[in-house]
Amino acid sequence: YFKMNKSFKLKNLLLIACAAFVFTACSSKNEEEYNKPAIYWYNKMLKQIASNDLDLADDTYTSLESEHRNTPFVPTAMLILVNAHIDEEEYALANFYLDEYIKRFGLSKDIDYARYLKIKANFLGFKYQFRDQQLIEDTLNQIEDFKVKYKNSPYMPLVDTINSRLFMAKASMDKEIADLYIRRDKE
Repeated sequence: YFKMNKSFKLKNLLLIACAAFVFTACSSKNEEEYNKPAIYWYNKMLKQIASNDLDLADDTYTSLESEHRNTPFVPTAMLILVNAHIDEEEYALANFYLDEYIKRFGLSKDIDYARYLKIKANFLGFKYQFRDQQLIEDTLNQIEDFKVKYKNSPYMPLVDTINSRLFMAKASMDKEIADLYIRRDKE
């Protein structure tokens, strides 16, 4: 009993010591990553994007945004992340950041750029010609809204090009649907 009890105590003591070590090591690492200036988080995010680690860049952006909510780095960081996600064909994430940007910075001077990027992300996310009918409709509506609100935008030629391509895709889809109705003897 004494040997088993001594062995049991030794195992518990080792377990407690290991747990204390792990918690101390983790907490010291976390302490190093708190209360950093906004430029630290911004530069760290840029390095992670440059090394093509967008998951870490997203986490770093979260740290920047949570610790320095009103810094001028936040809107710029958001637009950089949007472009990085578009480049990696992660259009849903790009749209997430764009929606947040538009909500928070709707009155900024770059709002036409953000709205253009949203149109671009939707257009590039259009993969299946005969399945994404709602995406085409939504994007065409966004384009019409863009044309009304930002008539003098430098992005207007790009939006017009996307608009033309989406109208061609919509016409093609409408023709396929009409042909399907004819084949099925439906009105």
